[in-house]
Amino acid sequence: MKLHEVRVYKSEENLAREDQLAYKIAEVAADPVAVTDEVSEMVINRIIDNAAVATASLTRGPAVAARAQALDHPHAPGSTVFGVDGRYSPEWAAWANGVAVRELDYHDTFLAAEYSHPGDNIPPILAVAQQAGRTGTDLVRGIATGYEIQVDLVKAISLHAHKIDHVAHLGPSAAAGIGTLLGLDVETIFQAVGQALHTTTATRQSRKGEISTWKAHAPAFAGKMAVEAVDRAMRGQTSPTPIYEGEDGVIAWLLDGPDARYEVPLPEAGEAKRAILDSYTKEHSAEYQAQAWIDLARKLHNEHPEVTADSVEKIVIYTSHHTHYVIGSGANDPQKYDPTASRETLDHSVPFIFTVALQDGEWHHERSYSPERAGRPDTVKLWHKITTEEDAEWTRRYHSNDPAEKAFGGRVEITLTDGTRIVDEIAVADAHPLGARPFAREQYIGKFKTLAEGVLEPAEITRFLELVQRLPQLDAAELYGLTVTAKPGLINLAANPKGLF
Repeated sequence: MKLHEVRVYKSEENLAREDQLAYKIAEVAADPVAVTDEVSEMVINRIIDNAAVATASLTRGPAVAARAQALDHPHAPGSTVFGVDGRYSPEWAAWANGVAVRELDYHDTFLAAEYSHPGDNIPPILAVAQQAGRTGTDLVRGIATGYEIQVDLVKAISLHAHKIDHVAHLGPSAAAGIGTLLGLDVETIFQAVGQALHTTTATRQSRKGEISTWKAHAPAFAGKMAVEAVDRAMRGQTSPTPIYEGEDGVIAWLLDGPDARYEVPLPEAGEAKRAILDSYTKEHSAEYQAQAWIDLARKLHNEHPEVTADSVEKIVIYTSHHTHYVIGSGANDPQKYDPTASRETLDHSVPFIFTVALQDGEWHHERSYSPERAGRPDTVKLWHKITTEEDAEWTRRYHSNDPAEKAFGGRVEITLTDGTRIVDEIAVADAHPLGARPFAREQYIGKFKTLAEGVLEPAEITRFLELVQRLPQLDAAELYGLTVTAKPGLINLAANPKGLF
């Protein structure tokens, strides 16, 4: 990997195109380096993972609405949409599938200076692969690039520190991945990356206070913009330049300002793109920083049945800065303690999540969020006894560049009314590569089968799993099989919500 210094330049400095970050990203995307077998196998895992969580979302409101929009845009050759038959315009297929993948907050993650769900790259890259008649090998190459660019940007440039939503790293990465998929030249990819970034910067209010259904749409919008940006660039249209480094650009006005300096790691020419191996998926449908807390709460449920809403005086979770201020009491969002809050809000409340997992000894993507579950009196009572505090050591570990030290958990101290103190800690989730039960192909398949139960016919489950595991060998026609069709009667197209189209 090579570190590239990125800073703001005044217009009169006339930064050469070849020295701009967007151009360097494009050079990585255009590099014909082979994908390693290990990366190829992980790409398969993540396609299975995406399909699993999208399948579980097929009847949820955001996925229904986004799918209805896509169905109003049939196209040939087109791209597939999760849940239904037919072919649709690739940017709208990317939109619908992106929402379905993101809705349950249940797919993969990478956390560093910024945080991300790099699996969000897959829907737009797959949609373009189908539209353009590409092969499974091409798709693997495109996805490897999408992961590489997003993870590398996330390692170097914080967006949330300036209240910019994390999908600002997704637009460029998806555009770069599509560029690799299509074998585009550096100049075309450069223009697409710039356009994708320019159109996908937005504030973090989508993840603050009363979190709305837009949370599921935000990454899908970035993917859709990436598809459109590539299309425009292929037609010879250009983008604002330099998009990152310009004196009126993203860094100068949206991020660290005119004196900012970043060091962005990118693969050198001929170096394999391996960043997907740094990312990790979720065993539970919740914000990633809550994954380890669910696992610790399940453990405490079994070890300490004496912990109840009545026996507890207080529970303090000591954790990283990010966990405390984004999904903990440090956010100062009263909605995080509101039993009538939206699912999207509860998903970003570690006090709520820890309470339910502690009481139930499990976490379920639907039952654990139900209004009845959130409003149970003993749950509300215990929930309001839980606070979070930042711990400097856990913050340091959260930001560590050493994979063996990097952690997303913390320490919990439970004080009972009789004075008893229960103290325990967890560094990473059980499903993390360094966790108690790391996810491998068997677990990805198990997750898919669990979430597909009652949604897909058994034959459809088998068909998809057999096909996807042959990904590098798939031809263009077979690539259309990388979708799922819901069991008859599950999706009522006549009931689709209506809009302009």
